[in-house]
Amino acid sequence: MPKFLIEASYTLEGVQGLRSAGGSSRRDAVAHALESAGGSLEHFYFAFGDTDAFVIVDLPDAESAAAVALTVNSAGGASTRTVLLLTPEEVAAAAQRSVEYRPPGS
Repeated sequence: MPKFLIEASYTLEGVQGLRSAGGSSRRDAVAHALESAGGSLEHFYFAFGDTDAFVIVDLPDAESAAAVALTVNSAGGASTRTVLLLTPEEVAAAAQRSVEYRPPGS
């Protein structure tokens, strides 16, 4: 199952909800949302800086990841950025593939 890194930045409304419900509650809500999309939560970490949470998840496909991102972003408590994660073996296999490409200007 593909792995994704989700970076979340809370809005003021999201921070207020986090303060009232606590960090464990937020992690549990994220786990439930992922399970409803056919996935699972691997790691959830809060952080300082521009990104408030880093979440590593397993989801069936990019469509499921997009559905989670659309749902979270439209709820108004946070904005997310989703990154597909590749294993070293997947990158090695990709490096062996032949792709026809013409660079700009050539």
